[in-house]
Amino acid sequence: MMHVRRGDQVAVIAGNYKGSEGRVLRVHPKRNRVVIEGVNMRTRHQRPSQANPEGGIVTFEAPIHASNVMLICPHCKGPSRVRRRHDADGTLERLCNRCDTPIPIPEG
Repeated sequence: MMHVRRGDQVAVIAGNYKGSEGRVLRVHPKRNRVVIEGVNMRTRHQRPSQANPEGGIVTFEAPIHASNVMLICPHCKGPSRVRRRHDADGTLERLCNRCDTPIPIPEG
């Protein structure tokens, strides 16, 4: 289980993109990596094909390690560590370590 999910707003806390923020597009739990919108952009030269007859240069977001990102709490508006707690009805909820409020799970 990872501390971030698809759709979460995160801040990059280490590496070349330190200080940037974005939304999590994809999560790779087995490799412990996440893809963040607008972070770690890479370029690739694409050969013309039937799907892409023009070919050309394509830019895309490459994954970064999940330990380099921190979840942004919507209540205290800053990056925060996350802890988990079982709710009264047995569901798992995420809590912000700074303000101790539940962090909602994004839809989709």
